[in-house]
Amino acid sequence: MFFRSCVVPCFGRPRQVDTDAECAKNTAKIVDESSSARQYSWAEVEALTAGFTAEVVGEGGFSTVYLGRLPADSKAVAVKVQRSSERLRRAFLQELDVLLHLRHPNIVRLVGYCADRDEGVLVFDYLPNGTLFDNLRRETKRLLTWKHRMRIAYGVASAVAHLHGGSGGAAMQIVHGDLTSSNVLLDGSLKPYLCDLGSALVGFSAAVGPSRCLLLGSPGYADPVLLRTGVVSKKTDIYSFGVLLLELITGAPAFVEEPEDGSHSLLTAAVGPAVRDVEGNREKVRGILDDRLECGVDEGELMAVAAVAGRCIGDRPAMRPSMDEILGIMRESIAAVDDGSDGKR
Repeated sequence: MFFRSCVVPCFGRPRQVDTDAECAKNTAKIVDESSSARQYSWAEVEALTAGFTAEVVGEGGFSTVYLGRLPADSKAVAVKVQRSSERLRRAFLQELDVLLHLRHPNIVRLVGYCADRDEGVLVFDYLPNGTLFDNLRRETKRLLTWKHRMRIAYGVASAVAHLHGGSGGAAMQIVHGDLTSSNVLLDGSLKPYLCDLGSALVGFSAAVGPSRCLLLGSPGYADPVLLRTGVVSKKTDIYSFGVLLLELITGAPAFVEEPEDGSHSLLTAAVGPAVRDVEGNREKVRGILDDRLECGVDEGELMAVAAVAGRCIGDRPAMRPSMDEILGIMRESIAAVDDGSDGKR
């Protein structure tokens, strides 16, 4: 679920926007020099997806994801085929450019791409356990334990810290721009992988100036400061991460829309007051914990994570923690994670 008016912001020092042809040429050069991602022809994409009759494992307003098979070893891959439009073409090339620069154990791996047609194609490792959003729903047969949830949170935080250019991070600083539980995938051992960098913003320092266009993110996760001012920064992702932490704590979705009357409710509105003052609301914090987690939840860990979430969704971006600070707090407070944790069981 998305609502966006634009995907390309205006930065304080904007990187020159290439034409589509120049982008494709530059992308090919990057692939040849430094990436293991393979360039596929359109015919090869058709073969991967059995002529686009393969199982659809994901679908949105802008793309369809097919379950494909690599011919060499029949390895499962996710083949994301973009809708055809000039705007989506530019978004595809931007996402591809970002992905080709990233290497992190908690960011989904780009296997290959196809830029031959208007419908851009990205090929990723297939992750069989679906999205974090689906795994948190009460309808699912799998219950994510507290340990699983904390390891997932740590893995996602590690990926975002890498994007933000923290300790040992990416060479270029990146704002993800749409950090949600639907954009976190889980593999067979429930290790998390951040995905969908189509809204990623590249080329900022600590913060960017007001953008000419607003990138509004997904309902329930979008930073109110961004919606109000159009100012984008790393702290925009921090707010969304705080919402994701609240989902992990409560098991509830970030945004619920009632089909009958179109009204909606936000998780931040329901539990935000409690987590913004954990010490004064310890009983309320206990009350928001997912009731399916009857045991195995250390109260000290719950309070620590709730306090982090409360700081992340604070009204003043400057007071929100950095992702490196969040990682440090989690290493000190959560038994399930340590310096070497990457979300594995």
